[in-house]
Amino acid sequence: MSAASDPRTASDPRTAPDPRTAPGAGTAPGRVFASLRGQLHAAAEEFAGGPDALEGILLGMVDDVDRAVREPLEIFPVCHHSPASALAMARRLREKRPKVVYLELCEDMAPLLTELRNCRLPVAVQAFASDIDGFPPDWAPLSVVAPITEASAEYQAVAYALDTPGVELVLVDRSSDHVFQWDARRPAGDDQEEETREDGAALHGEAVGVEIGDLRPRFAELEEHLLRHGRVRHWSEWWHQYVEVPLGDGDHDTYRQVMFLIGSLFRRLAPGDGDRVRVDEDRERHMWTRMREHLAATGTDPADCLYVCGAFHAASRVEEFGVHGADGFEISPRTTTTWQYGLIPSSHAAIEAQFGLASGSVSIAAAQWAKNLRRTRVKPYRLEGQAGTKKAPGTKTPAERAAAPAAIPDPDLGPAPAPAEDRLSGFLRRPPVLDTLDEAELLGWSVDVVRAARRNGYLASTADAIAVFETSILLAGMRDRAKPTPYDFQDAAVTCIEKDGVPGRRDVRRIVEIMMGGDRIGRVGYEALPPLARDVHDRLAPLELNLQQRGVRRALLDMASRPELRSCSDVLWMLRRLMPHGAARPVMGERRLGERSVQESWDLALGTHQRALIELGYEGVSLEQVLEQRLRRTAHGARATTAEVLAAVEDATLYLGGRRLADELGHRALEVLAGERTVDGAPEVLRRVRGLLAYYRTAEPVLPPWIESFVRTGYAHYCTLLPTAFQDEDATTGQVAAMLGFLFGMEGLALSLGCDRTQLELAVAQSHPKDPAKTALLWAAQVQLGTLSRQELRARCDELLASPLVVPSYPRYLSGFVHALEPVPGLADVVVEAVSNAFGRLPDAVLLPWLPVLITTLRSNAGDLAPLLIREAGRIFPARLPALDAWIPPWRRPPAAPRAARPDLAVGAPRGVALLPAHPATCDALAELLGCAGEWAPAGGPPPAATGAALLPVHPDTCDALARLLGCDEPWAPAGTAPRPPSLTDRHPDTAHAVAALLADR
Repeated sequence: MSAASDPRTASDPRTAPDPRTAPGAGTAPGRVFASLRGQLHAAAEEFAGGPDALEGILLGMVDDVDRAVREPLEIFPVCHHSPASALAMARRLREKRPKVVYLELCEDMAPLLTELRNCRLPVAVQAFASDIDGFPPDWAPLSVVAPITEASAEYQAVAYALDTPGVELVLVDRSSDHVFQWDARRPAGDDQEEETREDGAALHGEAVGVEIGDLRPRFAELEEHLLRHGRVRHWSEWWHQYVEVPLGDGDHDTYRQVMFLIGSLFRRLAPGDGDRVRVDEDRERHMWTRMREHLAATGTDPADCLYVCGAFHAASRVEEFGVHGADGFEISPRTTTTWQYGLIPSSHAAIEAQFGLASGSVSIAAAQWAKNLRRTRVKPYRLEGQAGTKKAPGTKTPAERAAAPAAIPDPDLGPAPAPAEDRLSGFLRRPPVLDTLDEAELLGWSVDVVRAARRNGYLASTADAIAVFETSILLAGMRDRAKPTPYDFQDAAVTCIEKDGVPGRRDVRRIVEIMMGGDRIGRVGYEALPPLARDVHDRLAPLELNLQQRGVRRALLDMASRPELRSCSDVLWMLRRLMPHGAARPVMGERRLGERSVQESWDLALGTHQRALIELGYEGVSLEQVLEQRLRRTAHGARATTAEVLAAVEDATLYLGGRRLADELGHRALEVLAGERTVDGAPEVLRRVRGLLAYYRTAEPVLPPWIESFVRTGYAHYCTLLPTAFQDEDATTGQVAAMLGFLFGMEGLALSLGCDRTQLELAVAQSHPKDPAKTALLWAAQVQLGTLSRQELRARCDELLASPLVVPSYPRYLSGFVHALEPVPGLADVVVEAVSNAFGRLPDAVLLPWLPVLITTLRSNAGDLAPLLIREAGRIFPARLPALDAWIPPWRRPPAAPRAARPDLAVGAPRGVALLPAHPATCDALAELLGCAGEWAPAGGPPPAATGAALLPVHPDTCDALARLLGCDEPWAPAGTAPRPPSLTDRHPDTAHAVAALLADR
């Protein structure tokens, strides 16, 4: 194909003709739409005044339809969750009975489709990857979902293929890996709308949605034009009114040609979004390449196949289109990302939120599907054993049908379909069929909505039902409709019932949606759950609760009478740690380090959060394995902090038990602490280290080696950072207080492990803060170290109150003192004194404007330490109000007078100890041991004469060594002789007096 004729390289790809489908270039079948081409050519000349782009678009649309109709492999265009598409699909499958069904769905999701029979629709087929390789790390986790409802053409095709012997189902769309290879990542704000929707709207999370037949105008002006002239509010209502209803009774050829025409229209009028067009064309090349590969490998006749795809892709103009299309498209290899597959529950609201549909449109489509089945008596396909359906009488299972002989063609199906004819001309020229008003249906709707409104708090009555009935007819007439649609009825109900406000939780629009079918939420059966989810249900079986149902279930666990429930308690606490809030919520009982409750009460909603439980199964085969992987991932993350790693240690000890993982994560916490250069996590580090130390001291015979190393390293680490933290403006007072709390609280253990207290003293001496709160904190640290006395601290506080320039910042000093209660709790009385002096000394003109600042400062900066301050104030202040008038603060009381000397201790009086003469045996034994053979003086008698120490002559070596040291070489005098004055007295009188006072009796 030349560049000039290639629609991808022409100047206007929306109007460039395809040479294989241009008028006059085809065979006899190409003249099927010759009459329609002539009519459109005449219309273009009449409205546009001559051939131009309009004629190229109109004739190009006919060419696209002609090309798709003439394709040997039958293309079945669909629109996602369209009852008309599902009805036409059920009819066509029973007529043609194809042997191969090609489906536009991710090719790697094929093994999951057999599990649909174990689920209650709607559900979504999901591909999930948490550990990615080949994509940016910030994309993780990757998730792709494909929702499936019963009122969808894809489900009809899947049910037919899986339950019909000899039929093969082949998925031909790009894989989940290619979804992210080819598509640009969505902006982060795309999912913000889901936060305002109800719980069912968030079932898909942030997954990328993939649906068959995403059919919607990509040209904003076109959609606005259709909505304005169709007198509808949104696209879902336009599709229901102008496509669903007219095609509900159309035959197969009419349905196909109309859907081809709509797909071609939206494709040719699509704006030039290069990335999106490229992805669409690559998907079409991928699908046709896979189909040709399968046909070549199996030798299947294309006439026995059916290709189910979106109408937008059915009108494709790529060179690879058709079984005889060009070859050469290379499919890029997948990345090494490991993908997990499963089924997750879906809902109508989730589908609407993810794909931008109007609220309630999927529920209305489900109601329309049920109505079409009753009206046309078409028998839809349902998977055998499908949850929520009953087996029809006489229905055989797939095994029974496989063993039965080949079925004879049903004579009711009529002869084989004739070659395609031009059905578009008649359909486009046919006036709209005006359905007659179904008064019984409308009356039923009106009565039901009033009844539902009364249950939700509205003051609705029979008069409102009549008003809704009449207003629905009026609105339909204003919009050129003979029969009110569900959307007309919804508008009428809002107008007539919801007058001033919404008294309850639901508005009238939501009530109508529920009445029309509600937000039907699917459920994945036990057999289709991953091993982890099944294991959770098995381990919680002793609770005897149906945890697969939606809603909250109350579980009561009495481990004292039923010890087997302890394992259930372990599972529930791990689920609370791993799953979203509300999935497992404890009502009574707690689990902390060293503490376990004997009785517990839980609110469980595992059925409501089934998607989260299923996605846990993608990470491992048991809760313990998933929790261990997450803890390791948290601890070894690039941005992991010491506090986060210590939290992982605590969780490992709390939920998993044992020492292996806790010790491993503890050594990781030591590494992270050594590499930190800020003190942002100091409060959390202090809290968690205290808790772990308290637990290990009571539960273990010795402390683990890692925590001893952590305390030793942390002591040196925080001593190094302390001077910088005092001066750093980014470091808060609470963080510095936590550092001091670590240093003072762990000081005893750190010193016993070899740390030096001098390092802390030097760090405090080098700290020179400028902030008032940190200055007060430094003073408290100096008091704790002994370099500042309490009296000096009180004097500094008095100086602050005496200075008018400092009074406005005094609350910040008080904030620092309150924070100081963390490392120095003994200063509580000084802090109470400082606050009391401020209230007692400041005048009202200063105190009243200053008081709100004090309260807000203490509340914001030291709210958790205020209770300690309040308890100390309650201890100091009187407990009763009358006693307050006569009460004198302890710091204002005069110092106590010195006690009078006792008469028996007067100067010159004998100072004996009365206990020794009363019990002399002990003293005699000690005297005998020391070699002293003295006698007891009589009680009350004169004191004995002073004698020398008898111990010195008995053991002269020590005294001789001291004499030589002091330069005294005098020999010892014989015992009993008068002592000679030593020559040492003249040389060293002070030393002689000190030695004499130490060794001799006075």
